[in-house]
Amino acid sequence: MKKLFIFAAMLAVSAAVFAQDSDAAPEPIGDSTTVEISAPRKNIAVWPAFFAISEIPATPDLVGFRFTFPFSTKQESVTGFDVGLWARTRVFEGIAVNILRNDVKDELTGFQIGLYNSAVQADSLGLQAGLWNEAGTLWGVQAGLVNTVGAMEGIQVGVINRAEELHGFQVGVINIIRDAEFRFLPLVNIGF
Repeated sequence: MKKLFIFAAMLAVSAAVFAQDSDAAPEPIGDSTTVEISAPRKNIAVWPAFFAISEIPATPDLVGFRFTFPFSTKQESVTGFDVGLWARTRVFEGIAVNILRNDVKDELTGFQIGLYNSAVQADSLGLQAGLWNEAGTLWGVQAGLVNTVGAMEGIQVGVINRAEELHGFQVGVINIIRDAEFRFLPLVNIGF
């Protein structure tokens, strides 16, 4: 238990370090009349583990393991493994296991596992597994009680499956494909 507390403290300290702004102006090189101008650096967190609390660390790109408690909103792009209660990001690549919600706005590549998984405006590649799954465009699998998608290539497995366009299969009690010849079929529906 003592080691776990020390590890959590180290994660909290690393989160505070990465919350600092790293867009400092470059030092002049050469004589006083010549100044080197460079593009602002992107604030990229490079530590392997992060303890994200609400808006800390505020970094556009986060690579590694992110533990979110109770939620996290200030990381634009997360690559790696995300665990916690409620996670939100614009771009996610990896595995997200959050109890309450996984929310990706622009691009999802990987797995979302939780009660409510959302990639509504996003192009997604991978798996959504939970009670309620929704995606804008998905290439992969949705598995849950309720699955909704705009356009999909893959398979939906659940009690209620709904797709605007589907190239693949639906397996469940209620299967709806809006652009199919048979819009509703129980048990199995196929979209071409």
